[in-house]
Order: sequence, then structure tokens, then C-alpha cells
Amino acid sequence: MIESQFLYLTTIGWRTGKQHTIEIWYVTHNEKYYIMSERGINAHWVRNINRNPRISFNINNSNYDGEGRVIDSTKESQLAAQISEIMNAKYHWDQGLIVELRPLSQTTVS
Repeated sequence: MIESQFLYLTTIGWRTGKQHTIEIWYVTHNEKYYIMSERGINAHWVRNINRNPRISFNINNSNYDGEGRVIDSTKESQLAAQISEIMNAKYHWDQGLIVELRPLSQTTVS
């Protein structure tokens, strides 16, 4: 199977309580998924994760429930460097705030 270019992330709106889904580039590392926010902490989906880390996401008809967290690049500089390197290799781009998505369960849709 060809690796998808996109991950579909669903967060819960921090003001509305409604689900919000975005399409975003991603990479994998150590059984976790990483995405980057060009808008940093100002992106609505990052604000949503900071207020409620419970997320869901979909890649190639596999659905995941999990938790998201912002990577502090000063405290986790080695991880941030690794993710930036992987992101740059896949997309030739690595600028933004790194967010880690940790899957807690998975279901596959046929």
C-alpha cells in the first residue's frame, strides 16, 4: 500500500464543543504520528488539542482514537530534530510547531 500524503485530524472545538476535521501532512516515528502547524499555537486545531488532548484521526481508511500534545522543542530537542528531518525528507518542508498524535486504538474500514 502506498503511504498517504495526508492525515485527517479531528479535534473538539475549545469554544464550540463541535468536532473539527483538517487535512494535514504527517510523518510517523516510533509508532506515533507527527504533524506541524505553520501557525504555531495560534492554529485552531492546536488550541483545541491544548484544551482537550483527546483526538481522532484517519489515514488510508484506518481510524485512530488517541491523544495529541505539542512538542516543546527546547525540552525535546532531539525528538524535534528527528521529526523535522523526517518531515523534510518526505515533503521538503519542516517549518512549524510539532504536534504528536499518540494512537490509543485503531479500527480499519473496508
